[in-house]
Amino acid sequence: MILVVGATGELGGRIARALLDRGEVVRALVRRREALDVVRAMGAEPVLGDLRDPEGLIAACRDVDAVITTATSAAEGSPEAVAAVDLRGNLDLVDAAEAGGVGRFVFVSPLGAAPDHPDPFMRAKGAVEERLRRSPMAWTVLQSDLFMDRLPMLVVGLPALTGRPVVLVGEGRRRHSLVATADVAAYAVAALADPAAVGRTLVVGGPEPLSWRDVVATFAHELGREVPVETVAPGEPVSGVPEVVQPLLAALETYDSLLDTAPLAQAYGIRPTALAEVVRGLVAGARAA
Repeated sequence: MILVVGATGELGGRIARALLDRGEVVRALVRRREALDVVRAMGAEPVLGDLRDPEGLIAACRDVDAVITTATSAAEGSPEAVAAVDLRGNLDLVDAAEAGGVGRFVFVSPLGAAPDHPDPFMRAKGAVEERLRRSPMAWTVLQSDLFMDRLPMLVVGLPALTGRPVVLVGEGRRRHSLVATADVAAYAVAALADPAAVGRTLVVGGPEPLSWRDVVATFAHELGREVPVETVAPGEPVSGVPEVVQPLLAALETYDSLLDTAPLAQAYGIRPTALAEVVRGLVAGARAA
């Protein structure tokens, strides 16, 4: 049995469904009672619990062979949630998995996470990675670059689709290997079944490095009109973006992440999704609404 933590979210849900499609028995940790039926309809076994409840995690890990966790507090967007979920909750999950005799553990984490990172979210994820690397379990850390269908959609997509100016931090010319959520799910499922992934940190990104300006240009092309851009200095707030994410926007303007994940994609039989495919679907959906 495979326990998926985060199965009611987009990434975790994709992972759970992919595992079920492969004939795996899946258990999903569910925080809210109203989501129990959703998980059952998916074909998974729901177990009521929360990363903030260590005893519940022990019960969730009982009779489990492997754990995949994508859980994050990003939707709550508070420093308190980062400490309770991304740090303490995930550490308790590792402890519970070890206590329950779980043999395999896959942890999905953001690219650049480190225990000494200045950002609390990245620092929390890095601390969990460090703890997992000391575990007797067969672990894999899957470090992903930015999801192209999340933060870029919030920063660029929503304003572009509603005719408002896009606000970029800095000049928006640093490039990052934006990756589709569906692709990260595919990498996670493939890594779980790959003996060569045990004890390794796999870094995944999209088919090409892209800047915020490239994201704006892609939306402009698909919309068939110009998308106005305004800029603010690093550290200044961007309207509509959660407070916990604001430091990340500034940090992204200090480096490039030019990843070559083509060898891993080829080994796992994954065709990386291009940004234009994601944007085209969003624009079509907005026009049909």
